[in-house]
Amino acid sequence: MSSLAFSILFVSFFILSLVLRFWLSSRQLRHVMAHRGAVPADFAEKIPLAAHQKAADYTAAKIHFGLLSLLFSSTVLIGFTLLGGLQWLAIALLPHTGNGIVFQIGLFVAFAAVSGVLDLPFDYYRQFVLEERFGFNKMSLGLWIVDALKGTALGLVLGLPLIWVVLQLMEKSGNLWWLYTWLVWIGFQLVMMVIAPTLIMPLFNTFEPLKDDSLRQRIEGLMARVNFAAKGLFVMDGSKRSAHSNAFFYGFGANKRVVFFDTLIASLTQPEIEAVLAHELGHFKLQHNLKRMVIGSVVSLAFLALLGYLKNQTWFYSGLGFDPMPGVPSDAVALLLFMLVLPVFTFLFSPLTSISSRKHEFEADAFAATHTDARDLISALVKMYEENASTLTPDRLHSTFYDSHPPASIRIHQLNLAVR
Repeated sequence: MSSLAFSILFVSFFILSLVLRFWLSSRQLRHVMAHRGAVPADFAEKIPLAAHQKAADYTAAKIHFGLLSLLFSSTVLIGFTLLGGLQWLAIALLPHTGNGIVFQIGLFVAFAAVSGVLDLPFDYYRQFVLEERFGFNKMSLGLWIVDALKGTALGLVLGLPLIWVVLQLMEKSGNLWWLYTWLVWIGFQLVMMVIAPTLIMPLFNTFEPLKDDSLRQRIEGLMARVNFAAKGLFVMDGSKRSAHSNAFFYGFGANKRVVFFDTLIASLTQPEIEAVLAHELGHFKLQHNLKRMVIGSVVSLAFLALLGYLKNQTWFYSGLGFDPMPGVPSDAVALLLFMLVLPVFTFLFSPLTSISSRKHEFEADAFAATHTDARDLISALVKMYEENASTLTPDRLHSTFYDSHPPASIRIHQLNLAVR
């Protein structure tokens, strides 16, 4: 393939994905606002009109902000690729680092720094304007800054060694570097699953043992019924950042922990909390998480194999606005370009991920309905939809591309069948 042909291919997919994203967003906006005036019949007795309208307005605000973010990120993408931004960054960095591994790691750091600075205004607006407007932001500016600094430090501590290993493999392990890199990546993910509960997540949140004895006994009874062993039951101070709520478990093997947002504890009854956790445990017992890991691993192997081919093709670089420099390794450039353009080529396949995820959600709901009262899960979901300002009237096609969970009406209809 020539560099011109690849440039045309990239631009074609870029325009197609951009137009499709805008069209889907416009459909979602029109559909949500067209149904803003009345609560859907299935929810009319459970959700006030004011809450339904708040959800519609919140959805509309997120769409408008998302479109602005999409335009900006698309501009940045073209700037880094076809307009030569990554080339300029490499040329500016080279005199200060030499042409070895320091240059390659430095290019990653410089790219991350520029991208992070460009994203800061959008991150700020999302948290302190959009979320604040609808009453969800509980985070102070100081905490936001501290979180950003912690995230940056964590990225350097964990990311730089990983990048160094990958670049070494790309340079020294021959044509099968992508296979060895995949094995390293799988190992890295497993290590993160082990250390995240005790070393990483506590850097950002406080986890306290569940103190409510009656709720603890109810939850422990559920875990015994489904044969799920956990290291502990914890409450996370999610309210210091957001009014949104959830429950989850994390960790690996014997290190698994069950966690409830404090906002969830405050808003749901004990039977409802039990039902929500039963849904999450359903994902584990039905091996959804394992299946996703396996699928993700296979996909990542395929993408790395593709990169193993592309990194030796001059048209891949020049077609994306980068002219390889004689005597300067291009492994870091290949990785960055691949990460930049991959979402452009894969967006059309988003419904495949959504279909699989929705299937798992239905199965987890059915599991919860088997081990708890389905009516408790229904009432919990209705409360969570209301409190999180989730729209009850999404556009079906938009939902197919973007939503990992089924629409509220379909999901609750399935649960009502279990009640009957």
